[in-house]
Amino acid sequence: MKHSTTNQRTRRGRGPARRIGRTLALVLPVVLVLSGTLAVTRVNWSGNSSDSVLTASSTNVSTRASSRAPQDVLRDRLLLELQEKNPGVALTHLQQAVNGRPSLAKHCASIARALGRAAVRVYGPTRAQSYARPACDTAFASGVATGLAAQRG
Repeated sequence: MKHSTTNQRTRRGRGPARRIGRTLALVLPVVLVLSGTLAVTRVNWSGNSSDSVLTASSTNVSTRASSRAPQDVLRDRLLLELQEKNPGVALTHLQQAVNGRPSLAKHCASIARALGRAAVRVYGPTRAQSYARPACDTAFASGVATGLAAQRG
């Protein structure tokens, strides 16, 4: 006895659920990426209470600040910190800045030498040398030695 042969073929891959699933698999990642990108651009990352959408492209940005290189801004900030606190704090913040922004690594030695020379001027050679540590290939100690030679000569 044979059963009915109508509709015996399986509907593999041809059903509406499978079609909807494939469409969602293609569309959903695109929607998530776009919505995430738009959400990040809408966040006020600068901390100001201004209502701009993209604060980085704001028109009231100082031209002087944007024309200075990041390593120059960092050097000035650390030199000020050296005078206000001590060279140890400045060296720690230099190392943190280089770790956080690897593009500053090539400028680390020159900044550390500048900090060493400034430490000799502010604290004297003996006290400045006491803050030396192996930050940026001992460039701070080299700056202390240069500052000491400049004081003597």
